[in-house]
Amino acid sequence: MVNRGFTLVELMVVVAILGVIAAIAYPTYQEHVRKTKRVDAQSEMIEISRKLSNFKAGNYTYRGANLASLQIPVQLPAIGTALYNLSFTPAASGVLTGDTWVMTAEPVAGELQAGTGHLVLNQRGEKCWEKGSDQPGRTPCTPTASTNWDGN
Repeated sequence: MVNRGFTLVELMVVVAILGVIAAIAYPTYQEHVRKTKRVDAQSEMIEISRKLSNFKAGNYTYRGANLASLQIPVQLPAIGTALYNLSFTPAASGVLTGDTWVMTAEPVAGELQAGTGHLVLNQRGEKCWEKGSDQPGRTPCTPTASTNWDGN
């Protein structure tokens, strides 16, 4: 009589191997999801920048740009679970007050993007991102002609 099948030890070895593979793959997957969400937020920031440029083309200034009437959200993504809080400087009560602006997307604490750093964009299209800049005691980077969203 021949017994066919797997022994308990063989099954446990397979389960252990699958566990090791999952332990390696899951963090990589999570990092990929974070990067995708960050790129989505960057795309939305570029679209907001376009809306502000259109406002300036019609008014010769950013002053008085009402963020609500331009349908500029205060959180990103505009639809779904908020992963970033959006702010503008200088601005008061949802209205831009200067001829320049800096848009900052700060990750929402406790959400997927927490700890991934601020995204910053200004009226000249200069951008910067520094991983971990949203940690306590750290400030957002300052966009210049030589900085970008690649973390460089």
